[in-house]
Amino acid sequence: VQLVESGGGSVPARGSLRFSCAASGHTYSSGSMGWVRQAPGKECEGVATVYRGGGRTYYADSVKGRFTISQDNAKNTVYLQMNDQEPEDTAMYYCAARPGWILSRPPRLYEWNYWGQGTQVTVSS
Repeated sequence: VQLVESGGGSVPARGSLRFSCAASGHTYSSGSMGWVRQAPGKECEGVATVYRGGGRTYYADSVKGRFTISQDNAKNTVYLQMNDQEPEDTAMYYCAARPGWILSRPPRLYEWNYWGQGTQVTVSS
């Protein structure tokens, strides 16, 4: 599976950005896709996850109500809409994918099988 991200960039606080992540190769119709971010000096954080088979989603507490993950299964593409952004959202964002769905929680970092190249988001105060 190959993951190609687009979007990202710089935005002032309270601004909005939208990412997309297109999957190719052996994509899994019952798999999961999501976004993970890493800010300088901080641990990686799972931001949002969507189950491709049913649309169920998980969000990190830090982004609930501000970020929305969505998908277009016909295009094997996942989107992340980020609204009301904060300087704390500044990070490198990575698209990730894995087969299947974990019932009770989002995937941990080591449970993602495939990764995109990453895209930088900078939110200025």
